[in-house]
Amino acid sequence: MATITTPGYAHIQRQHGRCSTTAGGRGASNSVRFSARAVSSVPHAAAASSAPAFLPVPFVPGADAPSPSGKSAIGVPKAPRKGEEGKRLNFFQRAAAMALDAFEEGFVANVLERPHGLPSTADPAVQIAGNFAPVGETPPARALPVSGRIPPFINGVYARNGANPHFDPVAGHHLFDGDGMVHAVRIRNGAAESYACRFTETARLRQERAMGRPMFPKAIGELHGHSGIARLALFYARAACGLLDPSHGTGVANAGLVYFNGRLLAMSEDDLPYQVRVTADDDLETVGRYDFDGQLGCAMIAHPKLDPATGELHALSYDVIKKPYLKYFYFAPDGTKSADVEIPLDQPTMIHDFAITENYVVVPDHQVVFKLQEMLRGGSPVVLDKEKTSRFGVLPKHAADASEMVWVDVPDCFCFHLWNAWEEADTDEVVVIGSCMTPADSIFNESDDRLESVLTEIRLNTRTGESTRRAILPPSSQVNLEVGMVNRNLLGRKTRYAYLAVAEPWPKVSGFAKVDLATGELTKFEYGEGRFGGEPCFVPMDAAAATPRGEDDGYILSFVHDERAGTSELLVVNAADMRLEATVQLPSRVPYGFHGTFITGDELTTQA
Repeated sequence: MATITTPGYAHIQRQHGRCSTTAGGRGASNSVRFSARAVSSVPHAAAASSAPAFLPVPFVPGADAPSPSGKSAIGVPKAPRKGEEGKRLNFFQRAAAMALDAFEEGFVANVLERPHGLPSTADPAVQIAGNFAPVGETPPARALPVSGRIPPFINGVYARNGANPHFDPVAGHHLFDGDGMVHAVRIRNGAAESYACRFTETARLRQERAMGRPMFPKAIGELHGHSGIARLALFYARAACGLLDPSHGTGVANAGLVYFNGRLLAMSEDDLPYQVRVTADDDLETVGRYDFDGQLGCAMIAHPKLDPATGELHALSYDVIKKPYLKYFYFAPDGTKSADVEIPLDQPTMIHDFAITENYVVVPDHQVVFKLQEMLRGGSPVVLDKEKTSRFGVLPKHAADASEMVWVDVPDCFCFHLWNAWEEADTDEVVVIGSCMTPADSIFNESDDRLESVLTEIRLNTRTGESTRRAILPPSSQVNLEVGMVNRNLLGRKTRYAYLAVAEPWPKVSGFAKVDLATGELTKFEYGEGRFGGEPCFVPMDAAAATPRGEDDGYILSFVHDERAGTSELLVVNAADMRLEATVQLPSRVPYGFHGTFITGDELTTQA
């Protein structure tokens, strides 16, 4: 159970010291108010033939520090987006808009919000500080400099999603509230051909751009306490007056990415997916909100599971307002949707992720729940229910209804993410691999307790209803492990390895780890002093190109940012021996983000 640290970037290139400006080290007041300014973007018309030559754009350390006026200056260029004008309003709508704006500024902001400090989980000065700050769009930049050698079999696009607020927050803001932006690097024949980043053009973003200000409530940063109720009331009043239209969705599409049935789908669990297309000139364009040809009429969580053997896409949808609070469904490889399986729950529950095996879906029903009535008491609607017993449900993938589900209690367990699951027929157990997080609600609610994310093996006996769990790493090697994956060709089957981000110092990622799930052996790749990244993306060796040597036959892709130099890179690391193969210099800063995927060259040619 030894811990092995491989020669990461710090051993290959001389490093600078860590940037002194961090989210935790800011002296800003937690009642900062921001003006509604938009990040500047380069329109799609500036792409391809007129794309600028490669030119690194550094992020100046300390640019996010408070200005003399007391307002936090987000370290990105700010300018209104030209060419987008608000729709024409009639006299009644103009009068209503003025009245509602006055109510927002005079009562909601000045009475309910400004006199009260923001918790760190909703303070923009913390949540989007440093390299969590947003960037503008970048059209395809060509011929990226590469040091080292990119394996020639890697042919496709690495795409990663993230939260990137288009406007400065006007009130509370959580990292998860930002508008979705996809960053993409095209790799072919050992070369990094291009990099581009674009907003996912959600219905919400399009309307806010037209109005020149944020108008939709932020689900985590704003919707708590009495001010959250007031902002919800404002939202519904503006919708009733025709000032904005929520009928086409209110989601931000900033979390997950999956390529399915010829479509790259960007997802957040508060809406339908959005289809994003990689164009022939390596740009990104939003096709639109995707309802699977009219079959999907509800939100879908950001972590659907693509079965590598059947080609089916399995998904969940949860509702925080009305029953059924949870539904399961799947899509055949041609996109045909199954009937919904309504899963009865006593209360609406946050279910960010789930798992599949060869024959089952594994659904967590944990202690983080939604209690909207807590807002009336001045609190957050996202609550840790300590009286509730956490459990997992095991349901056949093609079940007709929820009567086929077997529930197994796993007390005091909260997994924000699950990495894999499989069946062990000789023991009637389903084995689940996830990261157990404590305090369970610390991502959403302020806590003095140190966050821990423990990689855990959970065994569910579907015959006896009993469960066991064990920490995979020994105490001497314990480290926070979050965001990552297994070899996607083995999802739902027994795997030996998982590749997970080393989430320390939380919430930054200082490297990633290859974990032997059987022995607990941990092999780290460290990014180096003052350098941080995100989720490691495992790209398996193409079986048509060579005979795979084993489960770890592939490469890890990860964006990394040097906080002192202000530059960003894409690293290519050999997953077998955890050694750096190549570094791709990127033309602009890439903020820390969420989840990504790799789209193969063959998949790119079959996009819908």
